Order: sequence, then structure tokens, then C-alpha cells
Amino acid sequence: MGGDEHYRSRSLWLDQVAESLAPRDPLDADAECDVAVVGGGFTGLWTAYSVALAEPALRVRVVEAETCGFGASGRNGGWASALFAGSRAFTAKRQGRAGVLDLHRQMVGAIDDIERTCAVESIDCAFARGGTLTLATSPAHVARIREHVEADHRWGLDESDTEWLDASEARHRIGAARVFGAAFTPHCASIQPARLARGLAEAVRRRGAIIHESTPVQRIEPHRVVTARGTLRADVIVRATEGYTTELPGLHRRLIPIYSFMIATEPLPASFWDDAGWRNRETVGDGRHLIIYAQRTADDRIAFGGRGAPYHFGSRVRAWYDRDPTVFHDLVRVMHDLFPATRDARITHHWGGALGVPRDWYPSVGIERASGLAWAGGYVGDGVTTTNLAGRTLADLILHRDTERTDLAWVDHRSRDWEPEPLRWLGINAGLHVSAAADRREARTGRRAAGYERALALLTGS
Repeated sequence: MGGDEHYRSRSLWLDQVAESLAPRDPLDADAECDVAVVGGGFTGLWTAYSVALAEPALRVRVVEAETCGFGASGRNGGWASALFAGSRAFTAKRQGRAGVLDLHRQMVGAIDDIERTCAVESIDCAFARGGTLTLATSPAHVARIREHVEADHRWGLDESDTEWLDASEARHRIGAARVFGAAFTPHCASIQPARLARGLAEAVRRRGAIIHESTPVQRIEPHRVVTARGTLRADVIVRATEGYTTELPGLHRRLIPIYSFMIATEPLPASFWDDAGWRNRETVGDGRHLIIYAQRTADDRIAFGGRGAPYHFGSRVRAWYDRDPTVFHDLVRVMHDLFPATRDARITHHWGGALGVPRDWYPSVGIERASGLAWAGGYVGDGVTTTNLAGRTLADLILHRDTERTDLAWVDHRSRDWEPEPLRWLGINAGLHVSAAADRREARTGRRAAGYERALALLTGS
């Protein structure tokens, strides 16, 4: 809990929100409704919006511990991507090749729905559908990225969905220091995520739903959300807590919080962009094992993020875990390496946040009819678009509607729980160290670290 400045300090995105971020309308007594949503991030807000839009007569309430967009929804890289985190092989086991393509089409359609909703609700989130470039910034990346493109095509996508660009074509799009080629997909938009979250919260309110901020939830039970401020009773309760799920009783092994970090430069001059290109505000990553991600913001900054922070014993989530000087230093180093002209640019913001990861790295959405408990999450950092699909799917399930969305492979999927400690601490952090070692070896030799990749596959079960 805290004042406006407390929330603005959490990310560049939250700092750029025009209106006050101070929490509003906390729950102040016991109450009843038809649908109670726990969590005021993208999942909870898209669910509340979709239910209220479809059935305006239903009483919908959202409870949020802090302020809407406080968590990953206000701190992520701003990629509204069609990438679904779960493996296609697992999807195919449930529904075959057709299920893989159905899920892909729904993810692409979710980007459209975000854009359409922003237009209808007058949400200015700097939406720019420039696609994604995955750069080969080392010779070792080339074969790995090309294999991903070829795999896309084997699953039934074509070059309008994903294509390989040679070095010359890739450099024409973006002037990074070393580019040996790139994969490109048009299915991604760059956004300002906190403005989307805050705008969506206002749209939810306009549609008649009630949002209680500054209302931490103590536990979720069948048809009951228990808080220190009162108990909310509902026919359906939606758990939309993602990286904070571990803090709810009985759920500490359901999802684990993995931290990701970001930095942002000051607005860069036109001379930088003349050399760098990046004209369509493409989202950008590369082929390393420790993921990096970047975008050119609407006000001409580079927002640059990556993984590398350790997993904390016991799946703990703490405010001070959002700051890790070593990871921030590494992000600055990598950004300077890819874009040397940023060396003189001031870093104005640095931040971090927790994302939710299930044991099989496969997101899920579903409902238990008997208990009235519904859920969505486990996006593994690819949640900006997936939350939209989740919210609309949950609305269909809550309203007993059979649609193309309710037939998707992730509906009612259940991941097994993570191992008890210290096993998960050892395994997750071992995977982190193997990934970093693989990247160091590939950077040094220019050759693919196949042995490390096999070790990673064993550690992650992929």
C-alpha cells in the first residue's frame, strides 16, 4: 500500500500514467455479487470487462491488493504478441495439429480484440502493430532461430506468419551492432501496458462493475473471498493472481514467481533513430537463452528487459526483489553492446516484477462448477495478449457459452504442482546458471552450445 509516488516508482509505464494511481474504493464491509474477480491486472480486468459487456445485469466486483496494474500488467515489456507460452507438442497431444492452429488463430485474434477495445473505449496505450524481430546477434543464434521458423512452417504457418530475414534484410529494419539475420512475425503490437491496464479499469467501471483497490485477499474459498475488510460472497470467483498466487493459502506450489527486469533510456534524438531504424516500433529480442526483450517507445526511448534474476527460496515475493543491481548492470551492458550509440544516454528508469510459471510451462484457464472457482494464468511472461483471450474465455465459461474459445486445448488444463523446497530452488536456479553459461560460451566461440541446450531440456522438462 502507498501513495501515488509509491506506485509511479514501480516502472516507467506506471510513471507515465496521467491520472492519480492512488487506490480507490476499498471494500469496507461484507458484500455479495454474481462474479468476484481476485486481481486487478490484465487477467482480472479483461474478465470483468468481458462479463460486464456480455451480461450487463450481472453484478461484478474486482478486488485488488494495491492499485490496478500494480503487478506484471504495469511492468512488462509491452509486447501484445501472438506467442502462446505452452509447447505445441503438448497442445497437439490433446487436440492434434488442428488444435495448435486454432490456438494460434485465437491468439492473433486477441491482438485484434485489444486494438478494437482500445478504439471503442478510447484507451490510448500507444498501440503500434510493428511485429517482432528475433535477431541473430551471434553466429550461434542463426541455426537455432531458423529452426524455429522452420518449425512454425511444419506446424502449418506460412511466411505471412513468420519468415527468415537474411542479414541485409534484418539490418535494413534495425541497426543493431551485429545482426546475422532475424526471424520476423507481424503478429505483435508494441503497447504502453500500464495505460492499457488503467484504461481498461476505467472501462470496467463504466460498464457497471465495481473495483475495490487496497483490498488484499487473505484466502479464496468456494463462493467466498475473505479479506481483512470484509467477505465477498459470489456465485463465481475468478483467481487472477498470476505471480502473486503463491501468497494464497494452499496455492504456494501452483505457480512460482520468476522475476524479470527492465531499464529505460531517456528519449533518444532523431540522429540515433536515423541510424537505428526501428521505424515501425517492432518489438525486438534475440537468440540467446537468457531472454532479452525491447521496444521503441512512443516517446522514442528504448525500454529494454531481460531475465537473469535468481528464484527466491520458498517462492517468496518481496518488494525489494524488484531491484537487483547485478541484473540491471547486465541489461545496460547488453543494450550498449547491441546499440553502442546508447552509451551516452541516461537511464531514467529501472524496475522489475514477478511473472507466474506453472510446472509444465503451459498456461491454463478453467472453472470448477461445483465450487464456483475459476482461474487463468501461468503465462510465463507472455501474458499481455493471452490475458485478453483468457478473460473472454472465462466470460464464456461463466455464462455457460460453448464457443471456439471454450474448445481450446488450454481450457481446464491442470499443471502438476512444483516440487517442494529445496528441490525447486535448486532446479530453477541451476537452469538459470546453465542458460547464462550457454550464452557465455556461444558469445565466446560463435558456435551453438548443444550440450548446454540438452541440459536445459532436462532441467525444464521440455
